[in-house]
Amino acid sequence: MSIVTVVGNPREGSRTLAVAARAAEELARQLEQPPSGHVVDLAALAPNLLARDPGPDVETALKLALDADVLVVASPTYKGTYTGLLKVFLDRFPHQALAGKAALPLLVMGDPKHSLAVEVHLRPLLVELGAFVPTPGLAVLESVLPRDLLPGDLGAEGASAPELDELLDRWAGQVAPLLAYRRELPA
Repeated sequence: MSIVTVVGNPREGSRTLAVAARAAEELARQLEQPPSGHVVDLAALAPNLLARDPGPDVETALKLALDADVLVVASPTYKGTYTGLLKVFLDRFPHQALAGKAALPLLVMGDPKHSLAVEVHLRPLLVELGAFVPTPGLAVLESVLPRDLLPGDLGAEGASAPELDELLDRWAGQVAPLLAYRRELPA
């Protein structure tokens, strides 16, 4: 089962990227498979996403997402929802392009009052694209993240973030069995 992480933070190397990559690693661990390490950081693609001819980097990112079995779709929360950058990328997919794939929404937020945004805003977009979106989506409060967190910091030798590790373990523990069960169902 291939897992691809798509991150819609406009800043390259963001904490959202670090959390999303770590969430995908934890999910792979609980599914007992090696982590794929495939990450689409939309910040690097931003200048080309609205171009008529987006170029090979955007096309490669779209193909990578379309070839995945599972997408971890992450964004910081801006004004109570996901970023416009993520929306612009997802708008490049045709209707039902994610049919047959699982998509796992993840939002990083500053305030717990935005925690429903993952279910109310990002989940419906992924469902509209045809994805199977198991519950729960993942809402991560910035307060559980180390302040100087960078991609690659989390994990076995990286920064210690016990509260985040516990959250990711609990989330992956809920989602992984649903993905494994779905994989076992006849087509």
